[in-house]
Amino acid sequence: MIGAGIAGLTAAQVLSRRFSHVTVLDRDDLPDAPVPRRGVPQGAHPHLLLVSGLNALTTLFPGLDADLTAAGGLWFDSGTGLCVYRLGRRWPNAPTGVTLLSVSRPQLETVIRQRVAATPNVTIRDNVAVSGLIGDGDRVTGVRLDDGEVLPTALVVDGTGRSARSDSWLGDLGWPAPARVEVKIGVAYATRIYRREPDQIPGWQGMIVLPTPPHETASGLAIPIEGDRWLINVGGWHQERPPGDPASFEAAARALPDSGVYDVMSKSEPLSDIVTHGYPASRWRRFDELGRLPGGYAAVGDAFCSFNPIYGQGMTCAALEATALGDALDRHDGATGPDTIRDYYAAAARTIATPWQFAVGGDFGWPQTVGPRPRGVAVRNWYARQIGYASQIDPEVNATFIAVQHLLESPDVLMKPRFLAKVLRTRLSAGAPSR
Repeated sequence: MIGAGIAGLTAAQVLSRRFSHVTVLDRDDLPDAPVPRRGVPQGAHPHLLLVSGLNALTTLFPGLDADLTAAGGLWFDSGTGLCVYRLGRRWPNAPTGVTLLSVSRPQLETVIRQRVAATPNVTIRDNVAVSGLIGDGDRVTGVRLDDGEVLPTALVVDGTGRSARSDSWLGDLGWPAPARVEVKIGVAYATRIYRREPDQIPGWQGMIVLPTPPHETASGLAIPIEGDRWLINVGGWHQERPPGDPASFEAAARALPDSGVYDVMSKSEPLSDIVTHGYPASRWRRFDELGRLPGGYAAVGDAFCSFNPIYGQGMTCAALEATALGDALDRHDGATGPDTIRDYYAAAARTIATPWQFAVGGDFGWPQTVGPRPRGVAVRNWYARQIGYASQIDPEVNATFIAVQHLLESPDVLMKPRFLAKVLRTRLSAGAPSR
């Protein structure tokens, strides 16, 4: 297993139940404390774990939810805890039945890594860099480290993220590189930690401000994390640069169309420097479409598909992909040949398809977005906006849409005649704009 991020750790847990020994390699010095690290460039920024992702993680790591609660994670209903400003107004306070766990990315990763490290047949090696793969023409049979050490393997799982070097590694063994689908979105944002006091957002536990395309591009977020702290984030789509100094950071928050994030910021004590991040494009490396696949190698997480982080889908998809890998191994009696790998990629692609459609479809609400336009995206975006307007009024519509966003329901439910009629009827009765 290459990479000790969320994708790598969840895959390691899956493999530990199917192989006699699993070795996890990471080039970072992995910290004992829950602090950001070099190999996770988004680690200091807010992360949302979709409910389907949390469910997958608690299946892999029973009791993980209790561990995260003990570490300071906070729970709240998405409709009564997170104040959402979108499409020109705040959503009403109404329960959805979808309960979120708010915790920092370093805290989540630390708790999971402790669980994996305690698994008897798993070894985690940090400060180790992989320089390439080795193979015999039909399959990958191991990895070569920078110091020349060779580790023979039955299966190499690549969880090294967007910077994965597997195209060149596989090319050195004569295997084709997957096609890349890229959608350029120019996302940039900045984050700062603040001290959190009770009731700073009256009636709510967190705040998110989302832009209405195409004329608005800026977003803001204030979410509670462990240690009585806020993670406050400001940025958005098609930004020239993130607001990296205190004056521009505060100005960006003040300029948002809702004052909620700035109100929290202005009343809170900063506890950290401002950290910035740029994310130029979503990227899906289509391993699932390759005609020739090597046995003994599988990509997971951002090494397979990397989403616009503002939608909060990456960690969930990584956990679901790890589960799909385990299921494929079981269907093929533990074999790691090309048929197993192809089966895994097909299943993982089905998992990715819905969040990719949500993210990329939403990104094409801005004319500056560049890349392959999904078929029918204009119609889907129009309908998604009508669902948004109806969700502001009808709690049932909102709860259904939230369940689809969290991958708890199939998106097919949004096209059922009863739901579609309810959306359009609610929108028309409210007099909301149709655009």
